[in-house]
Amino acid sequence: MIKIKWFGHAAFSVNIDGKIFYVDPWIKNPLNPSKEIPEEAPDYIIVTHDHGDHLGETIDIMKKHNKTKLISIYEIASYVAEQIKAEERVIGANIGGPIDLGDGYKVILTVAHHSSGRGNATGTVFGREGKYVYHAGDTGLTYDMKIIGELYKPIVALIPIGGHFTMGPMEAAYATQMINPKYVIPMHYKTFPIIAGSPEEFKKYLDELKVKVELIILKPGEEVKLEV
Repeated sequence: MIKIKWFGHAAFSVNIDGKIFYVDPWIKNPLNPSKEIPEEAPDYIIVTHDHGDHLGETIDIMKKHNKTKLISIYEIASYVAEQIKAEERVIGANIGGPIDLGDGYKVILTVAHHSSGRGNATGTVFGREGKYVYHAGDTGLTYDMKIIGELYKPIVALIPIGGHFTMGPMEAAYATQMINPKYVIPMHYKTFPIIAGSPEEFKKYLDELKVKVELIILKPGEEVKLEV
């Protein structure tokens, strides 16, 4: 079972058979109805890059939940370790092969075309065999997404559609076609006027491309359970 909660923007909680991952936990974003740090303790936080709308409340969450670990590009992991004064609670890595978490769970940092103050921006594939989730991070359209789809076969893809800083709806539809997930959830839109892409536009392009995917549109604070 995969349970996904969207906090708004690019922030998610993803529960894969009891293992809880937070990705880009900007909990206090303008769209999230609750600005409180969740009582739920994630096992891992994955941060795709260090812009404030993605690093978000990572440090506050890790201070509140002292068993939570961070996975990120090496430079971000080092920065967070300094802030929480606990080097053993961060896993610094780089784009490439799997990070083995044990019990069959893995995290892969993937290519993302974007900027970052520390290290490279990334996307991420995480989960375990047959239950991988792909969070694209902030990125433009890249042919690497086809490789990600073929190699890891993610069940669900979390895709930015807002435009300006990331893919827009048309590019996101092409990305979905390349990734070929069973489900797609749009993110990173309407938080600010400048990221104006909409799920309706996204659906239009998915339909035009005849992409066989189940589109799930969440409201901030809403969650969905996927039986896989």
